Amino acid sequence: MVITDPPLFAASTSPSDSTRKANLSLVLSLVHHRGALSRAELTRATGLNRSTIATLVAHLAELGLVREAPALATSQIGRPSPMVHPTSSTAVIAVNPEIDAITVGLVGLGGEVIRKIRMPTQQAPSAIEVANITAAIIEGMRNELEASYRIVGIGVAVPGLTRAEDGVVSYAPHLGWRDEPIAALISEASGYTTRAANDASLGAGAELLFGAGVGSQDLVYLNGGASGIGGGVISGGVLRTGRNGYAGELGHTLVVSDGASCHCGAVGCLEAEISLGRLQQLVGLEGADIDEVERALHAADAALVMPEVHRQLDHLAVTLRNAVNVFNPERIVLGGFLATIFSLDPSRLISAVQSQALHGPGEFVQVSRAVLGSNLLMIGAAELVFASVLADPLALAGHPVA
Repeated sequence: MVITDPPLFAASTSPSDSTRKANLSLVLSLVHHRGALSRAELTRATGLNRSTIATLVAHLAELGLVREAPALATSQIGRPSPMVHPTSSTAVIAVNPEIDAITVGLVGLGGEVIRKIRMPTQQAPSAIEVANITAAIIEGMRNELEASYRIVGIGVAVPGLTRAEDGVVSYAPHLGWRDEPIAALISEASGYTTRAANDASLGAGAELLFGAGVGSQDLVYLNGGASGIGGGVISGGVLRTGRNGYAGELGHTLVVSDGASCHCGAVGCLEAEISLGRLQQLVGLEGADIDEVERALHAADAALVMPEVHRQLDHLAVTLRNAVNVFNPERIVLGGFLATIFSLDPSRLISAVQSQALHGPGEFVQVSRAVLGSNLLMIGAAELVFASVLADPLALAGHPVA
């Protein structure tokens, strides 16, 4: 899965459908990933001539994928170039099941999170329950969706091993799922084409395209949530999914040789040694969301909370050291409760990673927290579906925005 802007296509006088499709894909991808761009900026970025850009933008506008607006006044001489904006009326429904809630969002082209609904659950939901609750939430939004949006599909961010080709969850231990066809179940319940993938891999892609990783080609993303720890690896601008989409399980890096038993069957995994649950207990907020826990940790007596925070940071440093040595990333991005503990003592983690990693790859790696916050997985899940729209905008011909 390539998640950077597509390669540039040279201008062509050929009327072939393939050339037109490629150029429409290029322009739409740039506007979707980078936000509003002027026609002049699109001309420079693509290498296409001005008249070709004007024609392509007009076609994308007819398809309801972009809109043009007058440029803001500038001091430049000459007529300012119109701005081309992505249209959020073309949208994806994003779903993220967790052990304590199901979140359903509406994400417009350009990565705009328009709406987000979090439905708490008393226990980890089954795959059927996720499908039915998702369908019920969508039904409650039906009038709004039909009046204002063109829904191009559903993307699901799953905290577990998920096969890329068919959206079957092979193993999601915290949810208690094995071989659950979550994509097919949601598609049947909702009536929308559905794709599913691992949440951390999708988070890595979202941060690369819209967040802390913009401009990076080699990045490791690690996220910690109520359902455990997952990761994503981007190399050369490409998300590395492995043979079946299972790559990036950095939560199962060995950090303590005689540590706690992990649900995977091993001992001493990062996921077994550090957790959101321990932080929630530390501040007496069992079941609270990550944002609330972070505020409480920052406000708490340092003598009470920092020993546990430092313990978790030190274990995290072992995993990140291994990731640096294996993948040689230019940037590591942390999300969820991993970003929380990092925010409490960033210098400790950075120093540990740089001192423990091999000198070459460890010398220049940067560590930062994710910037998309709680919208991260909504944007990542939506990108699963938007990828096909970006690849072939012409496929939406005949499917107008409501």
